[in-house]
Amino acid sequence: MPSLASLRAHALNAVLHRKIKHHFGRAQDARRFRKIFARLFDQRLLQPRSGIDYADCRVGGIPCERVRMGDGPRLFYLHGGGFCAMSSRSYRSLTGSLARRGFDVLVPSYRLAPEFPFPAALDDAVAAWRAFAAEGPCAIGGDSAGGNLALALMIRARDEGLPMPSAAVLFSPITDLLGTGPSHAANSQRDAMFDADVFRRLAAAYLAGSAATHPHASPLYDTLCGLPPLLVHVGETEVLRDDAVGLAAKVRASGGRADLKVWNVVPHGWQFADPMLPEARRSLDEAARFLREHR
Repeated sequence: MPSLASLRAHALNAVLHRKIKHHFGRAQDARRFRKIFARLFDQRLLQPRSGIDYADCRVGGIPCERVRMGDGPRLFYLHGGGFCAMSSRSYRSLTGSLARRGFDVLVPSYRLAPEFPFPAALDDAVAAWRAFAAEGPCAIGGDSAGGNLALALMIRARDEGLPMPSAAVLFSPITDLLGTGPSHAANSQRDAMFDADVFRRLAAAYLAGSAATHPHASPLYDTLCGLPPLLVHVGETEVLRDDAVGLAAKVRASGGRADLKVWNVVPHGWQFADPMLPEARRSLDEAARFLREHR
C-alpha cells in the first residue's frame, strides 16, 4: 500500500507541477531540456551538504567525485538527468545525504546525450565500476536515468564476469525506453515534472537509432536473473511508476529479490529534498538500512 503523504509532499508536488513541468514540456530536444533543467531546478536542493568532503578524481579514466564524511561502506552512485543533463557536481545534495548516512560514495560524471548517445554513458559507468569494484566490496545505486545505467551495468557485469555489487538501491529507475507501462499514459498529467512526450524525446535522443529493446538500453528486456538484492522506490503518480513495478515483478519471477515500495504523492526525484521532506528522509534511511543489511 502507498505510504501516507505529508503536507510538504503535497506542496512540493504542486509547486513542481506549476513551475517546472510546462517548461520541460516545451523542450523539443535534449540540448534545450538540459538548459531548462539547469535554469529551473531548485538550486536550494542542489547545494552541497555542510561537513562533507567532495573531491574530484578519475577512476577507470572517468571523471568522478568522491563524497564522504569518513570511512564507511562503499557506494557507486549513478546520477539521473534524462541521459542528457546533470553531473556529479549537481548531485551533491543527494550524494551528500548518502554520505551523511555513513557511505563513501563515488559518482561518475558519464558522457551525456545527444553528443554522446547510447552506449557511451554505460561504457563510462562500466569503466569506472571496473576500477572501483576492484578495490573491494561495494554496492550500487542510481535514480531515473542513473537507475537505468545501474541496472544495465549489473547486466554487463554479470555477463562479462566483472565483480557484482552486494546490493542495489534504485529510485524511480527508467527500465523500458519504449514506455510500454500503463503509467506512461495514465500518469502523464499527474506526474509533477514530466509527461510521456518528454520521456519519448529524451529516450530518442539517448538511443540515436539504437534498438530500445536492447537490454543494455532497456533492462526490462533482459532476463534479470543473477542480480543482487534490489530495493526499488517510486512515486504512485510518476510516469515511471510501472517501469519500477515491472522491474520488481520480473526480478522476482526470475528468482531474485526486489523490495518494491510505491510512495504516494511524491514527485520524481523526491530524495533530493532530504533537508525538508519527511518522505525523502524515510526513503534514504530505508535505502541506507537495506545496503547495510546486504554488505
